[in-house]
Formats: sequence, structure tokens, C-alpha cells
Amino acid sequence: MTRELALVLALLVAAIVMFAVNRPRMDVVALIMLTALPFTGVITMSEALAGFSDPNIVLIAALFVIGEGLVRTGVAQRLGDWLMARAGSSETFLLVLLMVAVAALGATMSSTAVTAIFIPVGLRVARNTGSGPSRLMMPISFAALISGMITLIATAPNLIVSSELERHGKSGFDFFSFIPFGIVVLVLGIVYMNFARRWLPAPQDAETISRTSLAAWVEEYKLTGREYRLRVSDSSMLAGKTLEEANLPGIFGAYLIGIERSRKFSKELLRPTAKTEVQAGDVLFIDLLEPKGNLEGFQQQYALEVLPLTGAYFNDWSQEIGMAEVMIPANSDLDGKTVMESQFRSRFGLTVIGLRHGRHPLEDPIAPEKMRIGDTLLVVGGWKEIAKLHAGGKDLVVVKLPIELEEVLPAPGKAIQAVLCLLLVVVLMVSGVISNVHAALLGCLLMGILGCVDLTSAYNSINWKTLVLIVGMLPFSTALQKTGGVEMAAKGLISVLGDGATPHLVLAGLFVITAVVGMFISNTATAVLMAPVALAIARDLDYSPYPFAMIVALAASTAFMTPVSSPVNTLVVGPGNYSFGDFVRVGTPFSLIVLVVCVIMVPWLLPL
Repeated sequence: MTRELALVLALLVAAIVMFAVNRPRMDVVALIMLTALPFTGVITMSEALAGFSDPNIVLIAALFVIGEGLVRTGVAQRLGDWLMARAGSSETFLLVLLMVAVAALGATMSSTAVTAIFIPVGLRVARNTGSGPSRLMMPISFAALISGMITLIATAPNLIVSSELERHGKSGFDFFSFIPFGIVVLVLGIVYMNFARRWLPAPQDAETISRTSLAAWVEEYKLTGREYRLRVSDSSMLAGKTLEEANLPGIFGAYLIGIERSRKFSKELLRPTAKTEVQAGDVLFIDLLEPKGNLEGFQQQYALEVLPLTGAYFNDWSQEIGMAEVMIPANSDLDGKTVMESQFRSRFGLTVIGLRHGRHPLEDPIAPEKMRIGDTLLVVGGWKEIAKLHAGGKDLVVVKLPIELEEVLPAPGKAIQAVLCLLLVVVLMVSGVISNVHAALLGCLLMGILGCVDLTSAYNSINWKTLVLIVGMLPFSTALQKTGGVEMAAKGLISVLGDGATPHLVLAGLFVITAVVGMFISNTATAVLMAPVALAIARDLDYSPYPFAMIVALAASTAFMTPVSSPVNTLVVGPGNYSFGDFVRVGTPFSLIVLVVCVIMVPWLLPL
């Protein structure tokens, strides 16, 4: 062993130890290694920084942005709703659908990105079905890891292994080279998780379950029966008038929550202001605070048509209409005034629909009540106005926000555009008309042009820690090759297995080493280290490099055994309330199953 190789191995061991103890965090470790390796004299600083120019780094970043577009436009949310509708009350069927959906979407983008997409979907499903998040989060992470075995772009290790083949003058893997292995492992994973879920923690996430919802406020403040949808007829005296001229609260105690207006191909909910002009055909969302007997007179005087409701207190418009509980603090100039006297709507853009002087909501009409310090108000209006209120002010303090706020889409109405962008990227990648990174960048650009993402959300969506980790670990591959470390590792593995080892035994040994190394460092870093070793073994044994490269890629995605072996697992630890032992207990048996399947299938489909 040369002095240079010893230095490189010492740095590698130090990196593995720091990864294992998670001190400092992984991207910092990668930066330390990127800085330290040139001091060994094995690689130059230019070689250490070469990872920043790697097309796969740009590709991974672009896939994060595409994933963000699917979240912002509601594709993930609708998928969660569809899962709940299809599964009904069956947790088994729900688990099957959830894992299939995760794997299907994960096959077209980064497994880390798809996990981030499905965590809110899983929490939403858990909340609405009563299942504990712990019963769904680990199946999501397992399915996301398995999705890395389905297509080339699904996870970074696949791209790294394919790039290593190209560096050695071979053709890289095709887009669907992985799919036979991934489908079989996915089926086994679904069957396995339906048995193994009994080993997962059972308690529900109390914090999430107990949070206030719009439905809870509807019940608490007795809002049911106060809401009406009224269409403005052509003969209505409201048509052509501004809301200031109509003076709805002053005459009938009717508070306008929103105005539904038809456009050419859609419907829009307008925020009512004093200067908003009512048009014939508009649908008024009315809260009738005074006795309900006023409805008939209100309807007749203004020639309004009562329309049916599809949700309790306009909850079916929860993407546009929100609620919040606010408190009147000391020194607020609202103290001693009624809602009308304070010009609440003009000042805040919101309508007061509930009032509590103490613990119990007021059941009498709110209009004549004077507000006092310490009172709690329930306000309703657009989410943008609620967000402004939440930003702070001396007159109101936000006490509670509903859980539905987490589901409000930044880019509603753009789901079709986002799906079309994703399909275009996949078609371009599969056809090979342009390079994968070119297709992904084109998809990002179209997402931006069509309004699915903006610059701020695009930059925020990229997991920079993952990118820095990959870039920081890539120089190890170059350093180990230049010092003979890769060749030494390959010969060492062959000697351990014996000269007469069968190809299946060599593949099994390579799989085990890759998976074990992946228990302590990320699967991305593992692929960077093991791909050159796999190709060196294939060369020494005079075998095709493809089955050896494939076994490393599959083993790198078999990161089921610890929560730190992949960002996919790390992401679900908090929402699922998992411990280290939960992953060991559930992940180890399944990793052994995947080992057996891969060792049988790889040399069968990729001849040696």
C-alpha cells in the first residue's frame, strides 16, 4: 500500500465514521473531504471540483424542481384524495395503492423528491382515515427506494453507475433497463409490508390529529345553516351595483364571503371589496347572521336564486376560502367597537363570523356586539388576507390556523400543465431524442413558463445538501482509481470469495458489501465508491460489466436497514415517529429477500 493510498483510505474511513455518527451533517462532511483530498497530492483541486460540472448533478436538481411543480399544482394532493376514495376503509388496499403510486411516480424522478411529495399525501390519508402516520410513512420510503430500481433517472445511484460504465467506454444503461428487477421487488415489497406493518409503531401522531380543522370550527361556532349560495338574476337590482352601494349587512345582516364568477373555461372566486361590482350570473356566498327569516325577504327583494350547497360552510372552496381564530390584544383600537364601527372588512379584507367573549361562542347576532380585549374572533376570507394577518399587527393576534392551510395550493388550476410537462420529460428521456439532462431542464423551463413553479419555489425545492454530498464524494472515485485502491478492493473481494467462486457468489458478495457500506453512508456515496470496484471485478474475471454494475445499483437502492442510509428514510423518520430499531427490524429481512431476488435475476437477464 502506497503512502497516497493510505491517506485516501484514511480520509474515506474518517468520512464513513462521521456519516455513521451524523456529526457533522453529511453535506459538511462531503465539503471537508472535497477540501482535504487535494492535500494528499493524488488529485488536483480542479479534479476535486469536477463534480460540479457533472450533467447528472444538474439532472438531479432539475428533477427536484419538477417534483415541486407536481406539489404546487395539486397533483400530489389529488392523488392522495384518489387513493382514499379507491381504498375505502381497507388499510391493506390503501397500502397497495399507496406503494404502487409512490413507485410509479418515483420511477420518473428522484426518489428523494417523490418521498417529499408523498409525505403530505400520507399524512393527509392518515388524518382522514384514522390510521397512524407510522403505518404509512415507512411503506412510502420503501416504495420510493424500490422506485429507484425501476428506471434510470429514479435515483442518483443509477445515474452514477451508468456514468461509470460510460467512463470505461461502455454504453450506459437505458431508461428502462432496471424495470424487470424493480417490478418484481415492488410486488414482493407490497406483500412484505402488508405483513410487516404489525411491527411498526401503532400510536397516532397526536399533534396532527388534534389540530383544528375548518369542520371543527363550523361545529364549534354553529355555522351550519347560516351559509347560502345565491345567484344574481338578470333582473336583480344588485346587478351593476358596487357592494358599498348594496349595503348588504346594513339591510339584512347578510355578510358576503365571496363571489363566484364564471369565466370562459373555469370559475373564479373573487374577494369582495367595497368597490367590487356585482354582475348578473354571479353567485354570492352569503353568511346570514340575523334570524333565518330574513332569507326570504332578502331573496325576493334582490331577485336571487338559492343554489344547493356541496360542503359545510363553503368547505368545498377551501383552496380559496379560509378561516382563522384571532384575539384582540391590549392596546388594540378595536376595543369597544362593533365589527361595523371598526370597518373590519375594509381594514383586513376578512369577515367576522364568530365571536367569543369567554370560552363559549356567542349565539346572538354579532353586529351589535362590542369587541373587548381578550375576545376571540373567528374570521373568514381569502388565504392571502389571512396570511397578511398572520404576519403581525398591533390590533389582532392570530391564535389558531386550520390544518387545511397546509393543503392550499400555491399554483391552483395548473395540474394538467404540470402533468403534461412531466409526460413530455419522460417521453424525451425514453426516446433519447435529447439527453436526459436536456429533457429535464426543458421540463423545468416549461413548468416556469406555465406558472407551475416560480423562481423562489424552484430554488427552494432543490435539496442542496444531497447535491453537495454527491459532488463532495465523487473525488474519492478518482482518487481511489489513481492510487490503485479500486483494483485492490476488487482483488480483495475475489480473494475472500476464493478463486473458484461462482459468478452468483461474487455478485452476492458485491451486493452484501454495497448494502452494508450503504448502512453507514448514503446510497449515493456508496454507488460512487462501489461502481468502480464492480467494473474492476468484472474485468479481472473477464465477465460482462453490466451485471456487476446493475448489482451495485440495485444494492445501493436496498437501503432499507437504517434511517440514515438514504435521505428517503431520513425524511420519514419525523412524520412516522420512528426509531433506529424500527428500520433495522423491518428493513433487514426485506433486504435479504431483495438480495436473493437480484442474485437470481441479474445474471439471468444480463448474461455474464
